[in-house]
Amino acid sequence: MNMIQAINSALDLLLARDPDIVVMGEDVGYFGGVFRATEGLQKKYGKTRVFDTPITELGIVGVSVGMAAYGLRPVPEIQFADYIYPALDQLVSEAARLRYRSAGEFTAPITVRSPFGGGIFGGQTHSQSPEGIFTHVAGLKTVIPSNPHDAKGLLIAAIEDNDPVIFFEPKRIYNGPFDGHYDRPARAWSGHPEAEVPEGYYRIPLGTARIVREGNDVTILCYGTMVHVATSVVAEKGVDAEVIDLRTLVPLDIETIEASVKKTGRCVVVHEATRTGGFGAELSALVQEHCFHSLEAPVERVTGWDTPYPHSLEWAYFPGPVRLGEALRRVMEE
Repeated sequence: MNMIQAINSALDLLLARDPDIVVMGEDVGYFGGVFRATEGLQKKYGKTRVFDTPITELGIVGVSVGMAAYGLRPVPEIQFADYIYPALDQLVSEAARLRYRSAGEFTAPITVRSPFGGGIFGGQTHSQSPEGIFTHVAGLKTVIPSNPHDAKGLLIAAIEDNDPVIFFEPKRIYNGPFDGHYDRPARAWSGHPEAEVPEGYYRIPLGTARIVREGNDVTILCYGTMVHVATSVVAEKGVDAEVIDLRTLVPLDIETIEASVKKTGRCVVVHEATRTGGFGAELSALVQEHCFHSLEAPVERVTGWDTPYPHSLEWAYFPGPVRLGEALRRVMEE
């Protein structure tokens, strides 16, 4: 399966298992979603389980909060992560706080799915990476898969979780992995080991990172599309790097990070979101706090620029092999 098919498989499986699960959003019903992640689900489960909504992100998430409080388990789709901002008040003030303000009487088992990130020439309003906004909010969980196998297992775990989850899907790798070179098309997932997705039920617990590649000289912390950039650069440069796919940002698997950095003594953090206030800053601080006496060099960050997403300069903004290679060289020379 590619990532779209894996997500569709997870939704299909859970809709069949749990009558309280509903899928909703703009064009997710008859049309099957702008990326076809919900294709065929309305026909199979009907218009009361998989349904289209008006173009109102605030309304989509607000209705989901009410559904969740009532006892349903809604899975709303925000068509692009760039459109999620009108719903921030409902996510931050209502969904994230519902369990706490009601002393556990009510929960908000909502999984907000949304394609995010750049790499498809979508321009400023279809390419943003706003994960740092949500990782700052207590009560929200943030999940970002990097491959089809993890996408299905993590989505199942997210939907079954009793807290609200932001589930960002890197659209650059929906159809295949990517090595960071703008002049190379993404490779198809077919034949890739991470595309071996079981048809049946399985879940990957939230808060568990994955060591993609073991190494001894430097730790690379990454997630989503950047996992593929990192593994490609390491192979090209011949660096003995340990590449860790975080998979979930909140909750974070700090134990795996700590063990790796204490082994390698060096750390590079990679994400495509803007640098200032990005999740890489939190990772750098945590590495300093947990691994200070093991570090042989300062923690390096390779990120997007502090500017609105530039459509005409997308590949200069997108962290790629050149900038990551330079960061690895600097940290290895210390």
